Amino acid sequence: MGLHIKFTTPTFFFQSYPRAWLDHYSHAGLLISDPTVLWCFENTGVCRWSDMEDPAGILAKAAEYGMKYGFVYATIAGDSLSMSGFARPDREFSDDEIAELVTRFDHLHAQTRDQQALPPETVAELKKMSIIVTHPGV
Repeated sequence: MGLHIKFTTPTFFFQSYPRAWLDHYSHAGLLISDPTVLWCFENTGVCRWSDMEDPAGILAKAAEYGMKYGFVYATIAGDSLSMSGFARPDREFSDDEIAELVTRFDHLHAQTRDQQALPPETVAELKKMSIIVTHPGV
């Protein structure tokens, strides 16, 4: 999840995919050709991984790490872009599951949009959580 992305940097960033995948993804520099990221920068709404073109084979590689099915969601409110991706090993997400995750993500997007309106301790806790979730053990 990347919340409130300015240029290419999110204000809050959460990664919870398997550590082995995150390490491979980072070391191989897959971000620049990741179809999920590209889709989110060019579109809003929902797109299942199975509906994406994957010329670099990134989604096929993700499947080797247990992430066989997934979808992305991108939203813009005002001038603030947030994007998220969700994956699972066993089956496609149902429409109801996607709707529930989108609703929850929209809530996160709305509640974190104006950092100045949040208590400073809340912003600090969100940033701390962003590091802990993304880099467990740090």
